[in-house]
Amino acid sequence: MEKIYLENFDVIGISVRTTNNNGQSAKDIGELWGKFMSENYIDKIPNKVDTSIYSIYTDYEGDYTQPYTTILGCKVENLKTIPEGMVAKTISSGGYTKFVAKGDLSKSAVFVEWTRIWEMDLPRLYSADFEVYGEKAQNPNDAEVDIFIATR
Repeated sequence: MEKIYLENFDVIGISVRTTNNNGQSAKDIGELWGKFMSENYIDKIPNKVDTSIYSIYTDYEGDYTQPYTTILGCKVENLKTIPEGMVAKTISSGGYTKFVAKGDLSKSAVFVEWTRIWEMDLPRLYSADFEVYGEKAQNPNDAEVDIFIATR
C-alpha cells in the first residue's frame, strides 16, 4: 500500500450498473468481462494509449455497499470519438492509495485484495477507484493487478 498522486486521464469502454449485495457484482462484472473479451472491445476502442485494461468503479450511490457503475476499458489520448454502445470516463487528478493484488486471477486474487481494502479505515472519496490489468497481469495464474483507491 502506498499513497500516490495521479494526473487525470480518460478511459473508453463498456459498463454495467451493479451492487456488491448478494454477490450480484461477481455475476455482473464477470459477464461484463466475458462480453469485453469475447466481442474484442479492446480493438474497438480508438486512440488507446496502450493495451492495459482498466476496471473502474464509479458513480457510487454511497459507499461500497451501495450500487455503483463498473466500466471496463482502455486509457485513451482523448474523448473525441466514443464508439456507439461505449461510455467514456475521466478519472480525476488527485490522491490515490495503491494496492497490488498478487496471485491466481481464477482464484479471486483481486477480490481477496478488495476484501482487505473494505476492512480498512481508509479516507475513501468514492469518486472513482480502479484496477489496471497491464503487463504483469498477462499470466492469469501468477498475476499482479494494481488497484487504486481515491482517498483524501
